[in-house]
Amino acid sequence: MRRLKGAVAPYLLILPGGLWLVVFFAVPLVYMASVSLMTGNLIDGFEQTWHWRNYTDGLDVYGDKFVRSLWYGLIATVACIALAYPAAYWIAFRAGRHKSTWLFMLLLPFFVSFVLRTIAWKLVLTDQGPVLGPLKSWHLLPKDFHVLDSGFAVVSGLTYNFLPFMVLPIYVALERVDHRVVEAAYDLYAGRFAAFRRVVLPLSLPGVFAGVIMTFVPVTSDYVNASVLGGPDNTMIGNVIQTEYFTNSEYATASALSFTLMALLLLGIFAYARALGTKDVLEAAGR
Repeated sequence: MRRLKGAVAPYLLILPGGLWLVVFFAVPLVYMASVSLMTGNLIDGFEQTWHWRNYTDGLDVYGDKFVRSLWYGLIATVACIALAYPAAYWIAFRAGRHKSTWLFMLLLPFFVSFVLRTIAWKLVLTDQGPVLGPLKSWHLLPKDFHVLDSGFAVVSGLTYNFLPFMVLPIYVALERVDHRVVEAAYDLYAGRFAAFRRVVLPLSLPGVFAGVIMTFVPVTSDYVNASVLGGPDNTMIGNVIQTEYFTNSEYATASALSFTLMALLLLGIFAYARALGTKDVLEAAGR
């Protein structure tokens, strides 16, 4: 009896989480897959006709939006790495007993609503805002120079809003690095750059790997930043899905576009994992 309880106990522990995933993830996903193959409209109703052209038509009509979303997501993810890694490195190796304070300061703005932060970013980037206004008055920028309604503004907002998703995994990985290993590299006549490249960077790859996944997926799927900071030429696929679902009530098209985006993101993640070498990342994480 005791052996039976020991065998059942792990499954009982994962049961609540498993049920949660089934009810709020698996079931809606299956239903959305079914809707993506329907035809009809909101007035006459939708009918399951296995209309696979919803997918091909979506790619034909909105192919440029998919490309733009993936491109913006890639740029914002790279920008997050460039900003997050030095910050996480400094906190992990130089902040000392003030690590928690610096992490709190880094995360403090993100206690505010995502939409409000994006609107605040728009106010910062306005033509006569606190940044561009003084530069124009000092004649350092032309009067007609603007940042809003551009791809740069959208990518900047994406980078700002999703930066913590990159900082925290990298910080956790760097925090696990044994300082004695770095000191051993110095004892073997390695310079600071060589010790970083040969010791610290490989050991922090699990954090970079997790950060890229946690950042690239929501960044590419986002539609708030493109709506607030971008213009008609900066529409992302998330904006299209939002419009098709909530404005046009084209549920089948929106579902098909969502699954197409999910498939593209999965392909990108698998390609990234293969290029980086998942085995090497897991080996580094286990050290």
